[in-house]
Amino acid sequence: MARMATTRPHSPVNPPPAGASGLARRDLLKAAGLAAGACLLRTPHPARAQAAPRGQAAQPGLLGPRPSPWFTPLDDREIRCDLCPKACRIAPGRRGACRVRENRNGTAYTLVYGNPVIVQTDPIERKPFYHVRPASRSLSVATAGCNFACKFCEVWDLALVAPEDVHAYDVPPADVIRHARAADAQSVAFTFGEPITCFEYALDTFREARAAGLLTLLHTNGSLQPEPLRELSGVLDAAQIDLKGFDPAFYRDVCGGELEPVLATLRHLRAAGVHIEITTVLIPTLNDHDDTLRRLCRWVRDELGPGTPLHFSRFYPLYQLANLPPTPMTTLDRARDAALDEGLQHVYIANVPGHDGQHTRCPACGHRLIERIGFFVEFNHLDAGRCPRCAHAVPGLWDA
Repeated sequence: MARMATTRPHSPVNPPPAGASGLARRDLLKAAGLAAGACLLRTPHPARAQAAPRGQAAQPGLLGPRPSPWFTPLDDREIRCDLCPKACRIAPGRRGACRVRENRNGTAYTLVYGNPVIVQTDPIERKPFYHVRPASRSLSVATAGCNFACKFCEVWDLALVAPEDVHAYDVPPADVIRHARAADAQSVAFTFGEPITCFEYALDTFREARAAGLLTLLHTNGSLQPEPLRELSGVLDAAQIDLKGFDPAFYRDVCGGELEPVLATLRHLRAAGVHIEITTVLIPTLNDHDDTLRRLCRWVRDELGPGTPLHFSRFYPLYQLANLPPTPMTTLDRARDAALDEGLQHVYIANVPGHDGQHTRCPACGHRLIERIGFFVEFNHLDAGRCPRCAHAVPGLWDA
């Protein structure tokens, strides 16, 4: 079995032994975490620094066509895609808005089955999951395509392109599992791009992962039709949902999607018992208004529960919003304070290595339970998912 490569230019660096520089372990970890964050910001597109099965070269324009069951036949061999709420009406030989679903003679095809552009191992904190197996490794998989068109997309050069425009690998679901085992990963995560557009591939991989005893993780925009969502939730352990804002107009104008289907997905996953974490990138002047953020926080509290982890992530200028400044630290701190004030118990600050908002605290007694620096976990004091000081239970997937 060939092992996966795990060292990439934009991955967290491995700190040298303390004796090499005379620094304390904490200082080394802090330096490494800050370096990791800085590298991530300088290289926002994982496709440019991907890892792959050893001995396999990436192939330009590789397609993985496979019939999809998620469509309805229409007149004149047209079809309607039934996977996401866009419900694209697709003429023969044409594709939907995601660029990876095609009408071939009246039948829907996915073009990215088993041909990821990224296969690499990462700290699970990079997803970011803060309440799932801290400090474990996760095998990340991503394909081309997305059913949104976010103007602030961090991976636009793999998500907002056709599969012919990128290099990809031939990695069927069984090989994903083999790579995860070889890399000592405890989970398989479809992430970076938009997993909804490679739904069949993710679904089959998750089934095999479950059989192999691996956790199944998804980082997604959450815009999915109810029927495929029900099938997905049956094999999904945890979902990191990008709740991009709480204004329908913002979703339409800046993200190319709709808010309500995302909220419906969150409600369904909560009811299905899937662990949920949420990320909101705060973009200056667009989705960072105090009243909107408070409405978002109240919705999460009331619909998903006060223990739902919420990550406020710092925006950096990129893609079509390169004219905007980075999110001010005062905005991030104000958003976190508002979320805590509204009753949310686990509110984090992302994309700011070294910020105090990266740590997990007990909401009952305030004891620091998990200390993070960048993607590194320095301390984990949880005892079977409970605070060792007051025995308060913290929601999450903790046990290996």
